[in-house]
Amino acid sequence: MIDDAKKKKFDLIITKEISRFARNTLDSIGYTRELKLMGIGVIFMNDNINTLDPDSELRLTIMSSIAQEESRKTSERVKWGQRRMMEQGVVFGRDMLGYDVRGGKLYINEKGAETVRLIYHKFLNEGKGTHVIAKELYEAGIKTSTYMNDWSYTVILRILKNEKYCGDLIQQKTYTPDYLSHSKKYNKGEVEFVTIRNHHEPIISREIFEATQRELKRRKNLHGAKNGFANRYALSGKIICGVCGSSFIHRTKISKNGNKNECWVCVQSHKYGREHINKNNEKVGCSNGSIKEKDIRSILQQIISSALTDQNGITDSVIATVSETMNFKSNKNNNTYFENEIKKVENKMQRLLDLYLSEDIGASDYRKTYDRLKSEHKNLLQNLQKEKVHGTIPEDNEKILYDIKNYVDLIITGKNWDETFYRNIVKKIIINRNREIDIYLNLIPYKFTSKILCGKSEINKYIRNNEIVSNQVTSEPISVSVPLSSGSGIVKR
Repeated sequence: MIDDAKKKKFDLIITKEISRFARNTLDSIGYTRELKLMGIGVIFMNDNINTLDPDSELRLTIMSSIAQEESRKTSERVKWGQRRMMEQGVVFGRDMLGYDVRGGKLYINEKGAETVRLIYHKFLNEGKGTHVIAKELYEAGIKTSTYMNDWSYTVILRILKNEKYCGDLIQQKTYTPDYLSHSKKYNKGEVEFVTIRNHHEPIISREIFEATQRELKRRKNLHGAKNGFANRYALSGKIICGVCGSSFIHRTKISKNGNKNECWVCVQSHKYGREHINKNNEKVGCSNGSIKEKDIRSILQQIISSALTDQNGITDSVIATVSETMNFKSNKNNNTYFENEIKKVENKMQRLLDLYLSEDIGASDYRKTYDRLKSEHKNLLQNLQKEKVHGTIPEDNEKILYDIKNYVDLIITGKNWDETFYRNIVKKIIINRNREIDIYLNLIPYKFTSKILCGKSEINKYIRNNEIVSNQVTSEPISVSVPLSSGSGIVKR
């Protein structure tokens, strides 16, 4: 309207009352002054004010102040009413992933709820980070609550932190400090939250939600981890610098010939370079060098191959568990049972017809009994069909078991690298000076020490120094690993 006034598209503005023009005194005075300078007047019909009159500004100021105060009171009444409704459990907000909001209540949307459960499972049980989860959901074509493929780590993080998924409701997370500007701000304690526990049906259990919050906190406290999304890689947060105590972070470099080189580097070394005293007289940096990703993988695969001595037993145990889960039971007995039951029902239907034709029962009794037997016959036929379909699956199941067995064999013999397996089996890795590495595994009560050797002369020297060591196995077995790039093997003691 002001732009049109500047273009001289009108000469007069007529409005019903001041509150319709502006509820802010400063806005009312400011805009009417600006319009008056352009020769355009504003007439307020109910208040009998024409801004072109000499005394209009005084009366306008008084009436605008009244309108502003009324606006403030209205805002306070609305806030009070909304808060009382919140305390009664009325939900304010839009639909979200896993829940639909109808009539101020939350109802589970099962399709979205499956995605929510999958996200918590990937984060808590599989140990994956938010970047990885977002990428996997996007690649799988799973939709977000907006039904668009816009997954990101921030979306995953909000889902993992949202208390609604365990049945709680926290409202008043935002508030409006200024009723004039109506701008919202995040509530950081300025306004009391409205919290209701066990408000609605949860999608995940409270135990899983609380465990997730602890894991988020743990990852956030890791050196080099930001906003709780560590574990982007299998070894994220597990590699510790033995010199300065910081975490190692993953870095990827692309060489001039296009090759991708992945490595792990101490966060202190990455930020500040080699250890030195800065201008604030503080000791920063670290002298520990980087470790190639392929060398770490090679060492771990060699250790797993030697540590898991009962490899056949492990494979058999996995296959037994999978077989039990898939429930490989012969269903020939089930087929026979359903076939016999169907014959019994068919005989009953024939006898029923004989009774009706001989006029021993009436039409009403015949129809009622016939409908019941027909329904029973239909259900038995459906169950028999299901059993016959399942009977064709065992060959496929055998193929599935065979593939699983081969895959497990490749992992536990150290021939294959599996992100999930190594994320769960590795407890921590300490990178000491001179590229000596201490490795601790979950469920295996040993410390494994490896050394990455560079250069043929260093390898020969290390082997000579270890020729005098006894081959007796101790409580802390030591394996000296030499990267494949060095063209050497492994020395163990």
